[in-house]
Amino acid sequence: MYLARTRFLFFLASLACASIIGVAFYLQQAAGLDPCTLCMVQRAAFIACGVLALCAACHAPGPTGTRRYSLGLLLVALAGLAGAGTQVWLQTASADQLIPFITRLEQILSLLSLDMCIDRLRSDALFCAEITWTLFGISLPEWSLLAFTGLALLPLYPLFSELSHWLATRDRGGY
Repeated sequence: MYLARTRFLFFLASLACASIIGVAFYLQQAAGLDPCTLCMVQRAAFIACGVLALCAACHAPGPTGTRRYSLGLLLVALAGLAGAGTQVWLQTASADQLIPFITRLEQILSLLSLDMCIDRLRSDALFCAEITWTLFGISLPEWSLLAFTGLALLPLYPLFSELSHWLATRDRGGY
């Protein structure tokens, strides 16, 4: 029963990611919402999460494979969570908070010899900080943050249920 539940959870996660990407493309085409750089990073993370979850659902791995897929999904979801969190912070930060942040990023890009990215960073930071669309008073990056939180919590179920099973077996003297 455990394998069927985890396959179903992975399938639901892939379905959710496909729906999110579909809505993002619809909003881009129908509402004219052009994605910024952080939006593109979030889309890539959603696609990666969806593909990984679909592979896990179709593959039906054993406990070791489920653990690996869960860890991979968790890491990609946390990366997307970081991108969405950064964009939410950019949208809620004041100009006094944005200027030191952008200056620090410019210094890092200069150290990495990526001076060509500095002009794009300035324009993209302002573009990412702009709230262009909301649903129920929640902006797109905030919806994305909620979705990545759910995607990060989903792989914890197989990981913790396997851990609790292992601890119960160990307490009974199985190891």
